[in-house]
Amino acid sequence: MQKDKPFSQACENNKAPILEKLAELFKQPGTILEIGTGTGQHAVHFASHLPHLVWQPTDHPHNAQLARAWIDDSGLSNINSPIALNVLDGNWADLPEIDGAFSANTAHIMAWEEVEAMFRGVAGALPKGGIFCLYGPFSYGGQHTSDSNARFDQSLRTQAPRMGIRDMGDLKTLGEETGLALEEDFGMPANNRLLVWRRVR
Repeated sequence: MQKDKPFSQACENNKAPILEKLAELFKQPGTILEIGTGTGQHAVHFASHLPHLVWQPTDHPHNAQLARAWIDDSGLSNINSPIALNVLDGNWADLPEIDGAFSANTAHIMAWEEVEAMFRGVAGALPKGGIFCLYGPFSYGGQHTSDSNARFDQSLRTQAPRMGIRDMGDLKTLGEETGLALEEDFGMPANNRLLVWRRVR
């Protein structure tokens, strides 16, 4: 086992509750696109517990190989090599055919135009009826769900004005524009949510 692999405490904390939901949502064999794979901890955990799925990691070209150590260490045959994907590039057509999509803790660190590009790209890549699971903190009607989320949002915007917790009203409108309908909104630990979008057209 490689030492000094990149490590995310957030991934370690949330991988079990996310897996519980993904196991219910992705019951059929298929390929799942992960956007923003990061360290690869999620990819390895989910692929190891959901052997009927093939996991396709992607991340921004600057980070695409960050997951390599975790993936190589796992020895799992149902994780593909990470692919460099800049959501704004429009190179979604080069991705393998997918059956579902997943992304965790990306929408609040992306600029809004990147969130829009992610929704458009996912909608174009998914088959009709395919689902996109988006995990993270979200606000409702301009109101945060907790004081800690409000502080986190302020911290993000102080670091870079383009970042920030996204509001469900904006996301639903974006979903409607791109053919993704919000089907489920699951409450998760630490004031996070798992949003389940289905491609309807």
